[in-house]
Amino acid sequence: MTLIIHYAFLPHTDPEASVAFYRDVLGFEVRKDVGYEDMRWITVGPPDQPQTSIVLHPPAVDPTITDEERSTVLELIAKGSYAAITLATDDLDGTFGKIEASGAEVLQEPTDQDYGVRDCAFRDPTGNLIRINQLT
Repeated sequence: MTLIIHYAFLPHTDPEASVAFYRDVLGFEVRKDVGYEDMRWITVGPPDQPQTSIVLHPPAVDPTITDEERSTVLELIAKGSYAAITLATDDLDGTFGKIEASGAEVLQEPTDQDYGVRDCAFRDPTGNLIRINQLT
């Protein structure tokens, strides 16, 4: 049996800022941009990995959740504690420099962690945690 990660989902609260970050800063391609009423689902991914995508979606649109639950989700997103993804690169310092120069919120500069990983961390325009590991 072979399994791959096909889609991961991250919320967005500003589709234009999210597209600019994932496309222009991270270098991902926009694969789909689907709108319905005032909502957009944007699929992005690395150009050399067509089978792996991130779907940037409007948060808390599930009609089965309550207004209180929707408010809680939006509060967690605003705090940056709702969603996260870890990416990897063969050039952590160069990648960090490019993302930092874009004005993205830096949470951690490249650091050798006690548990054996060298990584850095940012927030995307929505507040999602983006960790980037150095490939070994």
